[in-house]
Amino acid sequence: MKLKSLILGSIAAAGLSTAGFAADLGVLTSLDVCDELGLSGLTISSDTNCLQISGGVSYEFRFGNYRAADQYAQTPIGNDFNSVTDRGAPDFIGADEGVFGENDWQSKVEAWLQFVGTAKSDFGPAKAVIKIKQVEATRARNDSYFGAGNGTSWGDNEPLQLDEAYVSIGDSTVLMAGKKSSIANFGDSQPFNFLRTFGYSGVDVGIMFDTDDELDVLGDQSIQIVSDLGNGFNVGVALENLDGLGNSGAINQQASETGSLVGVVGYAGETITAHLTGFAVGILDGEVDEFGLHAGATGTFDAFKLRAAGGYYNNDVLDLNRFHGLLSAQGSFDLFTLALSGEYQRSEAAGVVDDGFGFGGSIGATVSEGVAINLGARYFSADFDSTNGLDNDAVQVAAQVVASVTETIKVTGEVGAYFNDNILPTQDTSGDDSVYYGSAALAWAPGGGFTSSLGAEVYSNDAYRVTFRAAKSFE
Repeated sequence: MKLKSLILGSIAAAGLSTAGFAADLGVLTSLDVCDELGLSGLTISSDTNCLQISGGVSYEFRFGNYRAADQYAQTPIGNDFNSVTDRGAPDFIGADEGVFGENDWQSKVEAWLQFVGTAKSDFGPAKAVIKIKQVEATRARNDSYFGAGNGTSWGDNEPLQLDEAYVSIGDSTVLMAGKKSSIANFGDSQPFNFLRTFGYSGVDVGIMFDTDDELDVLGDQSIQIVSDLGNGFNVGVALENLDGLGNSGAINQQASETGSLVGVVGYAGETITAHLTGFAVGILDGEVDEFGLHAGATGTFDAFKLRAAGGYYNNDVLDLNRFHGLLSAQGSFDLFTLALSGEYQRSEAAGVVDDGFGFGGSIGATVSEGVAINLGARYFSADFDSTNGLDNDAVQVAAQVVASVTETIKVTGEVGAYFNDNILPTQDTSGDDSVYYGSAALAWAPGGGFTSSLGAEVYSNDAYRVTFRAAKSFE
């Protein structure tokens, strides 16, 4: 007991002694390198470096009867304007039991972990960024898996890999080199109406190019320089896709597509944001056979918002030209919000022209505290030369109610219909070109960065889907 008391007493004395020295040193012991660099969150510091750690996990499970017998027909195909499914219809095609059965499901886990090591330098913060990511996804259609390994996921799987690994240095002007995402800006291109537009749905998050899943010819191994010029202006220039692998991580391109020159000019003011992005593909062989442009601008003026965006893509090798343009406006008043959007698409491939135009509108109102309703419609008229010149008009109407039950729970309900849609994959198996649907979702966000939801959709063509999602990130 005496020995134990002696040890405990020695520890206590050492602690008091350390506290005394700390009080004498004052600010020198309370300020580490992370504080000096203005970095916070989950950090570990040494004498010269601050290491930030962030990450996240998300999970999604779907079950129902919502996939077609043809696995390639059930969803919009991102940038393929020649595909009739690119007009933005949902991936419900009706009860098609096929050979094996009628149930479809998907289970998907996505996880990422990022480390950013930062130190001071004469030119500004010097950083090393390492981000690892893995996506495991399995899909079944009509009670059966198709293919093996990645084949079961139809491209969703991503093995554990270095998603980003690059170094950077600078403050107002930053030099970056290594494996990272593109500096291309495809923003300022989301319609304001709550149903969006058919073309917007086709590319998921914007005009022409999907910013959620970059083009394979952009990003990856790159040398990039971005600079803040002040007064809201910024510029950037980069050499990207220098390994020819693209974001797919596989050699899926010709050597002539290796090396993409990317340039960006942007502005962010109090009322206006705007950008212009241009890229030329395959500059390493001295010939540019592929290039694209994207421009967008958003203005906010008191109760009104205006947006214009356009994208152009040219590929001489494939004899392909594409254009996608958008105009959208929104007005917010005391009791309600009005929004209107219009779009035009054109694709010319080997002399075959597919084009079309569409528009959408919505009105939203807060009917009581925490309860809002949205009424909307959208229309698209397409002229597809690649489908024997058949004209196609598609219409969707919907009514939505969003109710905040508590501070952490939100309930959403929606009913709607598609009409005159005899090409898009909402067609009923009986041949009726009108499909009616209803959906409901419960979202729970209790805090701490955790979010989850449970939703169900039912269609008149006997399709249905139940979806559960959960996610948590930290930084």
